[in-house]
Amino acid sequence: MRTVQVDPAVDLDRHVYGERGAPVTLVEYGDFQCPYCRAAAPVLKELVDGSGGRVRLVFRHFPLFTVHPFALTAALAAEAAGDRFWQLHDLLFAHQDRLTDADLTVYADSAGVTGVVGVPAQAFRPAVEADYRAGVVAGVCGTPTLFLDGEPYHGRLELAALREAVGP
Repeated sequence: MRTVQVDPAVDLDRHVYGERGAPVTLVEYGDFQCPYCRAAAPVLKELVDGSGGRVRLVFRHFPLFTVHPFALTAALAAEAAGDRFWQLHDLLFAHQDRLTDADLTVYADSAGVTGVVGVPAQAFRPAVEADYRAGVVAGVCGTPTLFLDGEPYHGRLELAALREAVGP
């Protein structure tokens, strides 16, 4: 994966699950309406949680808005959640069949966040767009797409395969 800084004002590694300084980095380009991303989410978290601080997961938005009509608004809502990103991340996947603005507001309220839809959420569009553009440059065409330490991961999205790929 080429190192890309599409917008210097946007940190592409802003959503890190796990130890920020972990020696192994797994980058996921994901879409909150994608059923495959939903299935991968608990596996990726279990990988990080069981790594003893060796693996970190970086989430980047890649909403497939032409096939998932609520993916972009869900990405904006998650982005607007700020330091509660991972809480909203989990809620969005848990309720991926209900992602209207009204639903997003309910999930955000339960996470203690406001301003995740409409005009307030539009302030986060540059971050979502930067993630998306970086994905395009890296060759992402579907979700979930994973990169392991900068290289495309083509293995199975199963815990055993991922553990083998990240090493001991």
